[in-house]
Amino acid sequence: MSRNPTSLELKFLNNSGGDMTKKLTGKVALVTGASKGIGASIAEKLAEEGASLIVNYSTSKEGADRVVKSIVQKGGKAIALQANMADQKDINRLFAESKKAFGKLDILINNAGIYEFAPLEQITPEHFYKHFDLNVLGLLLACQAAVTHFSPSGGSIVNISSVASTSRNANSAVYSATKGAVDAITRALSSELGPRKIRINCINPGIVQTEGTKSQGILESDFRKEAEKITPLRRIGLPTDIAPAVAFLASDDASWITGETLFISGGYR
Repeated sequence: MSRNPTSLELKFLNNSGGDMTKKLTGKVALVTGASKGIGASIAEKLAEEGASLIVNYSTSKEGADRVVKSIVQKGGKAIALQANMADQKDINRLFAESKKAFGKLDILINNAGIYEFAPLEQITPEHFYKHFDLNVLGLLLACQAAVTHFSPSGGSIVNISSVASTSRNANSAVYSATKGAVDAITRALSSELGPRKIRINCINPGIVQTEGTKSQGILESDFRKEAEKITPLRRIGLPTDIAPAVAFLASDDASWITGETLFISGGYR
């Protein structure tokens, strides 16, 4: 037979972070590129854990509004804000509007990014700068802006990188280079920002089932089939495989973790 918990058990649950508490209650989080895919899943998970959300989007207002609606319908707080994360003026405006909306910022998730594969012969300056302007420079500028908005008590930054930073995938030289840079930035900034009580960590997903991988034909490709063969867990990932780890790294449960890179790839490297 089931029974109601005693007052002592209720006190234990509250003090130990059980079902009656949430990891991110009272926190404000900004997730870039959050209108779909991994970013949308992260935003919804952070809201589930109690954070108020700024759902950033570049072009897909409809997608961002859908994420906000989902969060609000579940009792959370969220707004959608447009900004091109490769444009410094847009980035500065985004952070100013975020501060105006919620009064503070505690968490930055750098998820916005682009990936287009090309063999060496087809790499152009345009291809190069398109990737580096968003995946690397935009991420750095977002970190720069976030640091000025975090309180003296600190903050948490989680960068979304990729297994491509260390794997040997053909036709991915430029994209892989940007993600290698993200890994290096994470390590360098952990030393620089640590004394200011700001933690920064990195998550490196494997192939994940998103709108992007679907539109590029990856989900039905031989590349996926080969990747699954050498992945110990024998499948590609889902956005919901990534979001819980982001919530953990953003929370006080990870208060002594910084400068780390966590691979979430089913064992694929």
